[in-house]
Amino acid sequence: MTPDPLPDAESLYAELLRGVQTLLATSPEPVVLAGITSGGAWLGERLQRDLGLPGPAGVISSSMHRDDFAQRGLASSAQTVLPFDVNGAHVLLVDDVLHTGRTLRAVINELFDYGRPASVRLAVLVDRGGRELPIEANVCAARLTVPDGSSLELARDETSGRLSFVLENKEA
Repeated sequence: MTPDPLPDAESLYAELLRGVQTLLATSPEPVVLAGITSGGAWLGERLQRDLGLPGPAGVISSSMHRDDFAQRGLASSAQTVLPFDVNGAHVLLVDDVLHTGRTLRAVINELFDYGRPASVRLAVLVDRGGRELPIEANVCAARLTVPDGSSLELARDETSGRLSFVLENKEA
């Protein structure tokens, strides 16, 4: 059986952009963006630019609050940089793939280390299901089924900045 082809990440980004624009139209202002390392950070940076929001988007890491920290240690990905005051802010977290919700739990803990936001919302490119925690995206470009033992990863071309998906077998 041939696996389904991977979705076009650029088309899904256009859908995500439309969904975030709709969300922002009904959100209290100002809204600040924080992308979750690494794929979410790429999306946050691009949304910040495409939405014409001032300043850079924040980058937030789950590394310090993961429940599997003892096995993983510090990830080599970027660490948290929030170029805005979290206290009282309306924060839109941006991620590439939502799966169990454990990364989001760690990210929310990290966010609260920086202050107490007025609200926190979530926008994701893909929801692959399999939730272990009660976390749901406010904006989701697509819902996909990914085979057990596989990981759907967002990739970015270093030259063009184009986004694509890679399916990795985690059981190998």
